[in-house]
Amino acid sequence: MVTQIDNVANELRRRIGSALYAPGERLVELNVSADLGVSRTPIRLAFEELTKEGLLERLPTRGFRVKAFSANELADAIDVRGVLEGMAARLVAERQPSAADRDVLRACVQEGRDLLQQAAGQAFELDAPRWVAMNARFHATLISASGNTALGSAVTVIAKMPLAGAQALSLHGIAPKLEHAFIQRAQQDHEDIVSAILAGEGSRAESLMREHARRSRDNKRILLTDALQP
Repeated sequence: MVTQIDNVANELRRRIGSALYAPGERLVELNVSADLGVSRTPIRLAFEELTKEGLLERLPTRGFRVKAFSANELADAIDVRGVLEGMAARLVAERQPSAADRDVLRACVQEGRDLLQQAAGQAFELDAPRWVAMNARFHATLISASGNTALGSAVTVIAKMPLAGAQALSLHGIAPKLEHAFIQRAQQDHEDIVSAILAGEGSRAESLMREHARRSRDNKRILLTDALQP
C-alpha cells in the first residue's frame, strides 16, 4: 500500500529530478512542509529515505541538502547495477525462485500492466508512487531470491548514488507521453525477464536484465536533460 510518506518521497524525487530543487540547495522541513501542504513528520521520514538513496545529504548543523551529481556519474552507477542485477537474474533462473518469490514477480508484472492501462486512459499520467513501489519490489525480490548476500550488499551501495536505484525512476511529469513509452518498454522487460527466469534460461535472463539497466540509464539521461533545459 502506498502511504503518505511514499507520496511525499516521490514528490521530492520528482522535484529533485526536474531540478525544482537544485543540486546543493538546502531543504528545511518547515519550508517543504508548507510547499507540499503536509505535516512535518512525513517530510522528516521522507528526508531520511532520500538520504539513504543518496539524493539528499545531512548537513552538519541542521537540515538536508540536495546532493550534487553528474549525468556521467549516474550512468556509471547504473551500468554497474545492471551487471550486478544481471548476475542476480541468472542465479535466480539457475536455482529457480520459491513459490512465494514467483508470486511476487508475477504480481509485479500484473500490477505494471494495470498501471499502464490506467495511464493510457488518463493522458498518459502514470500513478508514479505505485509504479515506483512496484518496481522497487520487483528488483528487490530478484536480489533476495538470488541468495547471494554479497551481491545484495553491493547493489545497496550502488543504489545510494542519486537516481541510480530501482526506486528512483525520475518520473517528474514533464514529458508524460515520453515517460509512458519508457515505462511500457520497462514493463516488457519485466515480463521477458520473468519468463526467462521461470524457463530456467539463466544466460538470457542475465542479458535481458543488463539491457533493462542500459535502457534505464539512457532514459534517465534523456529525462534529466529535458528537465534541465532553460
